[in-house]
Amino acid sequence: MFNSKKTSKKVSNNTNNQSPAVNIIGEGTKLKGNLHTSSDIRISGAIIGEAVSKGKIIITGNGKVSGNVTSADADIAGQIEGDIRVQNKLILRKNAVVDGNIFTKSLTVEEGAQMNGTCKMGASVAKNLSEKNDSDYANETKVKSAKT
Repeated sequence: MFNSKKTSKKVSNNTNNQSPAVNIIGEGTKLKGNLHTSSDIRISGAIIGEAVSKGKIIITGNGKVSGNVTSADADIAGQIEGDIRVQNKLILRKNAVVDGNIFTKSLTVEEGAQMNGTCKMGASVAKNLSEKNDSDYANETKVKSAKT
């Protein structure tokens, strides 16, 4: 009648105070300035300035960035007028138009995508991007600390 074995249910708690957030710049939205985020972002509007994410950047078919794009991963279907720096995997969808240079570890290009610039790929490129991003983040944190 009584079971001497104790059973327990494992409950997943997010104890690191980070929610799985996805930022969205909606269609019809225009952002003038630089965008920096630690989480993933989906861009369906326009950004005039750089877009930087420690996660994944998704630029939809209606999305446009007039500035450099830097992220861990990226999936591009829209337009970019600037350089792209992706540490891991970059996907250029069939409607993508890139007017700038590409630096990435891995690249997938669908038929129809347009690239107007140079492309550098491989593990050494990804390593350099990772080191640069870590250095930039440290410098950015120092500047913010000095201002406050």
